[in-house]
Amino acid sequence: MLGAGTAALAVTAPPAAAATTPHRVLFDNSKAETAGNADWIIGTSQPDPLGQKASPTTEKDWTGALSAWGVALQKTGDYSLKTLPSGNTITYGTSSALDLQNFDTFVLPEPNVLLSASEKTAVMKFVQNGGGLFMISDHINSDRNNDGADAVEVLNDLMTNNSVDSTDPFGFSIDSLNIGTDNPRAVSNTTDPVLNGSFGKVTGSIIRNGTTATLKPADNPAVKGLVYRTGSSGNTGAFFATSTFGSGRVAFWGDSSPIDDGTGQSGNTLFNGWDDPAGTDAALALNGTEWLAGAAGSSGGGDGGGGGGGTCTAAQLLANPGFESGASAWSGTSGVITTDSGEAARTGSYKAWLSGYGSAHTDTLSQSVSVPAGCTSAKLSFYLHVDTAETTTTTAYDTLKAQVVDGSGTVLSTLATYSNLNAGSGYTLRTLDLGGYAGQTVTVKFTGTEGSQLQTSFVIDDTSLDVS
Repeated sequence: MLGAGTAALAVTAPPAAAATTPHRVLFDNSKAETAGNADWIIGTSQPDPLGQKASPTTEKDWTGALSAWGVALQKTGDYSLKTLPSGNTITYGTSSALDLQNFDTFVLPEPNVLLSASEKTAVMKFVQNGGGLFMISDHINSDRNNDGADAVEVLNDLMTNNSVDSTDPFGFSIDSLNIGTDNPRAVSNTTDPVLNGSFGKVTGSIIRNGTTATLKPADNPAVKGLVYRTGSSGNTGAFFATSTFGSGRVAFWGDSSPIDDGTGQSGNTLFNGWDDPAGTDAALALNGTEWLAGAAGSSGGGDGGGGGGGTCTAAQLLANPGFESGASAWSGTSGVITTDSGEAARTGSYKAWLSGYGSAHTDTLSQSVSVPAGCTSAKLSFYLHVDTAETTTTTAYDTLKAQVVDGSGTVLSTLATYSNLNAGSGYTLRTLDLGGYAGQTVTVKFTGTEGSQLQTSFVIDDTSLDVS
């Protein structure tokens, strides 16, 4: 942490009219975010911080070490903020007013309690279906409530031990480190919306006992490091990173010190990292929230333009959706679209059969499609049958990734990953959300990757991309 705490300076909000529909942000306080000296809340009035002061002007109008963050967002008029209080459960798809389906962004500021199985499912489905997840870690052994889990373990457990996708879904893992002091620098980039958002230019951040992440672009090509520990670059030492999963977005920050504004509840030892001149932490937090909430005008991996206005006629957009015209309209590995009797089609004679060789092999299948700008719903559906000779019930040796890529082949999003663990009799309908790509021409791509032994077949039939 830093030296003696001082009152945080007010962040100047970007001049903007209030949004017609405010961007809805939920800050978590259900995982011991105020244990010990931590005070990672935007205000003590929960769930609604406006209960303390409806029109805050400085961070001291709300009580909490994240109040500068909350007040800066509130002052724009473009955000609706809530807190999930202690004692609550993280949910997705319920009738609760604090259910994740009612929010655009979910902030986990140094959680110190492992999420339950149902909570991890809720968070992953929230992101997969278009939500934004802001994960803020701290150093290893920062177990503030002494329950045996620190933020590094909590967040890694979320990514590696969930029922939705545990095959490195975001493309990074959090390092088990305690880095004492460093002033990480931002990469040189004039277009990234997090580094160049409406809250200011990001030049760097601070570490005062924190950690970093190791990036794994082979698992999710959308992952990218934006701020790096001194002396690090590429796939190691990323202090702030972004990625996508399904239709949603993810941001990672390796220390809670930068979000600490030095003000909060009596009795806590707090330090003003928010305004530390060694970093531009306020801009990084606020731009990150803006991007995660979809307010930055970018979609997918954060570099492309979002959909604008226009009209939408309900339609099915994929050509040759059942493969009955052979390889027409589809690109990929020769022979993937086939009438081979080794695997039955769901309907008709043709299907797409990826992998199934029992040796190291990669198959692809793709089709370019333009999603009309006025469409508010775009659902990719397909029937998938997975047949495998693998006997494991725990390890995904062979995978099928459903992805969205741009015209140059850059992966914008990995919508879902299936594996030998999804094997079963018959076909299962899978539906994925492409609503974030309205107004864009993108390519839907399936990639089957098989290990060195024991076959797994991924058989696809009766595809569709329905817009309305």
